[in-house]
Amino acid sequence: ADASGGTTKEAHDYAMQRMVQAGVVPVTWQQVMLEWQRDWKNRETYDEVMAVAKEHSGAYGMGVDYAYTMVHKAAQRTATTHESLAPVHAPVVER
Repeated sequence: ADASGGTTKEAHDYAMQRMVQAGVVPVTWQQVMLEWQRDWKNRETYDEVMAVAKEHSGAYGMGVDYAYTMVHKAAQRTATTHESLAPVHAPVVER
């Protein structure tokens, strides 16, 4: 769906309608990428697919970041893509 474009929203919508009428099933680039990954046990492409998702997949990418830092205890990304911060555990405050 995101591979068809136009100069206006209406042009995009009409292009999508023509494709659907021709039998196309619209999907997004992210959907295709994740289907090609197929199984997360596929370690050959796992890290590269996750890197693309983190940088270009909006809320899904934020979820990947969360899983990497909170679940897998990976270093947290900073605003730049070249620097990482180690996880910092918050102190437990007893009341």
